[in-house]
Amino acid sequence: MIVKRGMNCQFAFSGSKKDFMLASSAIFRRQQFLIRSLGSCTNQTHQKRMQGTKALSGTSLEPDAEHILRAITPTLDRNKHKGMAGKIAVIGGCREYTGAPYFAAISALKIGADLSHVFCTKDAAPVIKSYSPELIVHPVLEESYSVRDQDKLSISGKILAEVDKWMERFDCLVVGPGLGRDPFLLDCVSKILKHARQSNVPIVIDGDGLFLVTNSLDLVSGYPLAVLTPNVNEYKRLIQKVLNCEVNEQDSHEQLLALAKGVGGVTILQKGKSDLISDGETVKSVSVYGSPRRCGGQGDILSGSVAVFLSWARQHLSTAEGGTSISKINPTILGCIAGSALMRKAASLAFQNKKRSTLTSDIIECLGTSLEDICPAC
Repeated sequence: MIVKRGMNCQFAFSGSKKDFMLASSAIFRRQQFLIRSLGSCTNQTHQKRMQGTKALSGTSLEPDAEHILRAITPTLDRNKHKGMAGKIAVIGGCREYTGAPYFAAISALKIGADLSHVFCTKDAAPVIKSYSPELIVHPVLEESYSVRDQDKLSISGKILAEVDKWMERFDCLVVGPGLGRDPFLLDCVSKILKHARQSNVPIVIDGDGLFLVTNSLDLVSGYPLAVLTPNVNEYKRLIQKVLNCEVNEQDSHEQLLALAKGVGGVTILQKGKSDLISDGETVKSVSVYGSPRRCGGQGDILSGSVAVFLSWARQHLSTAEGGTSISKINPTILGCIAGSALMRKAASLAFQNKKRSTLTSDIIECLGTSLEDICPAC
């Protein structure tokens, strides 16, 4: 009697050692066949799952978004000069947060803006400058720890004067990435927002900028060129502040419409599985599949993208004939649709290449390719 023990089995065999070897080899072959069969099934299942993912993350955009991107993206013309394709400024960046303003500002350049500025604190400026020589960095903002109480009024005035002398040059401001929540800094930014409104400059508000305006809605209320880009938690706080209720997932379109009206007709881009966009008059959705990888910084890419497309949409509508299909659409809506769609397309492309290791910088590198697929430069 020969007793054979394996990892998960035990059997007895009566006969010669030679007979046992023959039998065990047959058993071994059957086991290997079973393993190969199971492996084949698993691979087929995996392949089907990946094919489904690729179908979701395909390169085609929703038809309206693709049409809008083609319509508002300016052609490259050798007769144009520096600045005509957009001048964007980011207000943000402090000691703790230097990546967010960089992501927003560099994304604007990667999409096609000509110039991108960053107004940040003096501590953040050398770090942001080191990320890229492409950005124009202004170390003008101050935090409470570096300002004496008796000097706050004069320093606030100097900061506002420094930003204001550039204001008329900008096609759009992005306020909030990496801003932080220092009281003196937020007070200065509040005054910058008021001057931007007076100058009729579009404003995209994200990150800590949303914390500021949620607690001071008058800064944006009634300003049609303001765009808010809240994530799940920021949106929840806005709903509680403006509508005095909780988020209603079952009636999300109507609630977003009410929220935009409640803030006086600003445009709100609610980030989520599908991005919902409303200016208080209509609700649009961008649901093209992006990426399951949720690395931090994608919201900063979005804010920079929306800023560029918003400025391009205004430029397009100022010269477009009245009969075009998008000539009557709010430019803030157009900018949000285009920015959201391109960001999702770039995220999908980056994920196809990097999978779990996808980083925000990988998505930024895919912005140009993604736009080129839709609007070839030549």
